[in-house]
Amino acid sequence: MKLIVLLVYFAVLIGIGLYCRRHATDVNGFVLGGRSVGPWLTAFAYGTSYFSAVIFVGYAGQFGWKYGIASTWIGIGNALVGSLLAWVVLGRRTRIMTQHLDSATMPAFFGSRFDSKALKIGSSAIIFVFLIPYTASLYNGLSRLFGMAFNIDYTVCIVLMAILTAIYVIAGGYMATAINDFIQGIIMLFGIAIIIAAVLMSKGGFMEAVNGLAQVSDPAASAQPGVFASFFGPDPLNLLGVVILTSLGTWGLPQMVQKFYAIKDESSIHKGSVISTLFALVVSGGCYFLGGFGRLFSDQVNIEADGFDSIIPTMLSNLTPILIALVVILVLSASMSTLSSLVIASSSTLTIDFLGGTFMKNMSQRKLLITIRVFIFVFIAISAVIAIVQYKSNVTFIAQLMGISWGALAGAFLAPFLYGLYWKRTSRLACWVCFIFGCGLMIANMLFRTSFPTLLQSPINCGAVAMIVGLILVPVISLISPAPNKEIVDDAFSCYDKETTVPQKTALGK
Repeated sequence: MKLIVLLVYFAVLIGIGLYCRRHATDVNGFVLGGRSVGPWLTAFAYGTSYFSAVIFVGYAGQFGWKYGIASTWIGIGNALVGSLLAWVVLGRRTRIMTQHLDSATMPAFFGSRFDSKALKIGSSAIIFVFLIPYTASLYNGLSRLFGMAFNIDYTVCIVLMAILTAIYVIAGGYMATAINDFIQGIIMLFGIAIIIAAVLMSKGGFMEAVNGLAQVSDPAASAQPGVFASFFGPDPLNLLGVVILTSLGTWGLPQMVQKFYAIKDESSIHKGSVISTLFALVVSGGCYFLGGFGRLFSDQVNIEADGFDSIIPTMLSNLTPILIALVVILVLSASMSTLSSLVIASSSTLTIDFLGGTFMKNMSQRKLLITIRVFIFVFIAISAVIAIVQYKSNVTFIAQLMGISWGALAGAFLAPFLYGLYWKRTSRLACWVCFIFGCGLMIANMLFRTSFPTLLQSPINCGAVAMIVGLILVPVISLISPAPNKEIVDDAFSCYDKETTVPQKTALGK
């Protein structure tokens, strides 16, 4: 039964990829779906790219163990700040200005908005460096679940997931990923609700599970009794750092912001913001809520030997075979949707912004498409190899690099992108300072972690600080640096004064 469910799922994904080939005949269609994607597909694409197996297996288990059911605040923050506020603040302006500037990627936006080829190349290099380890991290969490469900070697799981994702992304581009994300999102919504109910029932129901959690004590975490069933948990300050990084961080991630480029009109943004927020409440809130009960299974979990990634699989190991199959499909859906989003963002950036702006100028649409498809395959292959190497040899350096990827990307890009959309005075120098500070801080945290203050030795907290400091650095540096070219800036912002309905066909799509 589990194998049949998997085979049907894979067949649907590949079928959609082949069906969407007609939408991927030029760069605009392949990378952005022709900028004509509706609110439901965009909202689900945003949500499924946001929440991967890293969230479900890794973060939910780790932070649920540390903070108890207070970890649900992370999911609430993801919904209100990472989804609703992101759509409200970034959605309309991103869609209008990127169409006006004819930019299909975040580096292209920086290059056009600040009239700087160097900014475009620099930001594309940052994305190239930090998205690959982030992509590799998506395979984490699948090994234990597949081993529990099928007794399949982790290497086989990685290769299978990589091949299937490559087929439907290379064939159908953004539209194929958007439709598949919608299907995967439906699976995630129903799957997380059913799994929470099943796990809580195995502990006597919701109230009994909460009472049991209130009896758990851990002097290393807190001397307060019942702290893991409390409102803010044992460590509210570090919990706040997690909320900030995982919520505000999405504002600066290229694969997340790119969803706003592709949405078809302003009314779709209003609808999409509601849909995306509700999706995040259920999926992210549900994941962290489930992880909050992890300590009820402490008699079956050995954190020192097996790590935090073993918590969620242990909680699910006694479910019925059909529910285990649902869990596997849920985690596969979360991972493959995020993987497809990342490889499109990284390959299009490398092709259009880095190679197209330096070594391979004036490429035809056909050559651009072929190159993007080749790099999709290359990115997926490299990330799969990294994941296998880490699994076989337990290379901790790679794991550390994965941990800083989110903080480095968000720390580098959030403030320049946000101010670039809203403030005419934002300068090139401010962008460079933020790029260097965000990436430099996270790399230093990885290499010299013990030299940092205790609070900042956590990559999570360090990433949150990188984003917040960036929001201060950009306006300060902009005010003390030379003003940008008024004609270029006025042209970029003139799009907000025009009709909100921007022509769908831009120069990129001709």
